[in-house]
Amino acid sequence: MTTLFILNDPPYGTERSFNGLRLAKALQNKGERVVVFLMADAVACAKAGQKVPQGYYNLELMVKGVARKGEMLLCGTCMDARGIGDDELVEGARRSTMDELAERTLAAERVVVF
Repeated sequence: MTTLFILNDPPYGTERSFNGLRLAKALQNKGERVVVFLMADAVACAKAGQKVPQGYYNLELMVKGVARKGEMLLCGTCMDARGIGDDELVEGARRSTMDELAERTLAAERVVVF
C-alpha cells in the first residue's frame, strides 16, 4: 500500500507539517510505502541548515528520516516563489511538479492532506 501525504503548512509556527511527518514515519515503521509532497510554505521543511533551539523539533531531520525510506517531493513553483533553490534542499528531497503530484495521487491507495 502507498500513502501520499500532501503538506501545506510552514515548518514552524504550526504543528501540521510536524504531525504529518510524524504520521508518515509511523506508517513507514509499519511497512507502508510513503510519498510526501511539500507545497506552499511546507517546501521550507526540506531546506538544509535549519537551526532550532535545543529541545525543539527539527523538521530538516524529520524530512531526512522520511526520505530515507520514501519519496520527498517539492512543488517547484512553490520553491521558486520562496526563493529556495535545488542546492538548498536536504539530501533525499527533490523538485517536482503538479503533473507528478497528479500521477502520485492517482497511484496512491490513500491521500492524506495536512
